[in-house]
Amino acid sequence: MIELPALVDHHCHGVLRGELGLGSFEAYLTESDAPAAPGTTFFDTQAGFAVRRWCPPLLGLEPHATPARYVARRRELGAYEAGRRLLRATGITAYLVDTGLPGDLTGPGELAAAAGSTAREVVRLEQLAEQVADTSGTVDGFVANLAESVHTAAASAVGFKSIAAYRHGLALAPEPPAPGDVRRAAGEWLSDRRVGGRLTDPVLLRHLLWTAVATGLPLQLHTGFGDPDLRLDHADPALLTDFLRATAGLGTDLVLLHGYPYHRQAAYLAHVFPHVYADLGLALTHVGARAPDVLAEFLELAPFGKLLFSTDAYGLPELYVVGAELFRDAVRRVLGGWVADGAWSAADAGRVAAMLAVDNARRVYGLG
Repeated sequence: MIELPALVDHHCHGVLRGELGLGSFEAYLTESDAPAAPGTTFFDTQAGFAVRRWCPPLLGLEPHATPARYVARRRELGAYEAGRRLLRATGITAYLVDTGLPGDLTGPGELAAAAGSTAREVVRLEQLAEQVADTSGTVDGFVANLAESVHTAAASAVGFKSIAAYRHGLALAPEPPAPGDVRRAAGEWLSDRRVGGRLTDPVLLRHLLWTAVATGLPLQLHTGFGDPDLRLDHADPALLTDFLRATAGLGTDLVLLHGYPYHRQAAYLAHVFPHVYADLGLALTHVGARAPDVLAEFLELAPFGKLLFSTDAYGLPELYVVGAELFRDAVRRVLGGWVADGAWSAADAGRVAAMLAVDNARRVYGLG
């Protein structure tokens, strides 16, 4: 048996504070923004089955308890107590929290307290720019305030995150935009937007990416599948190739998140660019029992020092449990199979397992 150390979750979100019913719970088991089709349920998915496998015993029920029984037990305990039990069973000792999602979610400190762990913030660039725009009356003010806000955030955050894949797609021109182009784009955006309007302009998205690169902190980039707000074919990480080339040697690590179904492309990019890393967080949760196959496909080509663990959990503490358990199970099955076949030694498998679980994240984010 390959033993994994405690985990560092390098990309996740807060959990909901309120109580959930059956319907509101299952909405978090999918990337769809619509209800399940008539006569179906999102519990009948790989993610739903994984929740029912791993989570009921942590709340005093048998594995594979029915959804109705599980949600009823969760409500008996209350959202806080159920969340505390679930989070403390994950084996995650550090959370790097993207605070850019809306909703009544726990912040890093509250998540850490419930989990009995530590947490640091990852700042979402697009949200930061939108907040700056809401408080900047002029183009000059916006450009100056944005630079100051990124610099200030870098003093306490552990990294930055971009969702350019959602806002425009990853086929962005690779070079930094000229100052005049940034001012023109900012002027058009500020004149057209209302308070709270989203940033989608490709020039400003490029400006954000390069401003973050200049801080030297790791930059996370959403790639691959997500909710219907993106075009999947616009989120292929291979579209970032020229940007990865342009940022090579600058001292900033780039982390390609999720990747699926383009995880083999992400593995290739991590293979050829020294400053490029990747994870499979969201993917493993949603492929469920197929997680070992996806992990094995990624490890066909990616250097073993380039894969980081994450859950990308959002809303439900159950998704932290599922992400952690599926990752551990996949690592044990894949690496253990290679040991059984004689391809790897047990010592090497244990060493690589520790790299994937914690060591790579500690190195990339300077966690010590």
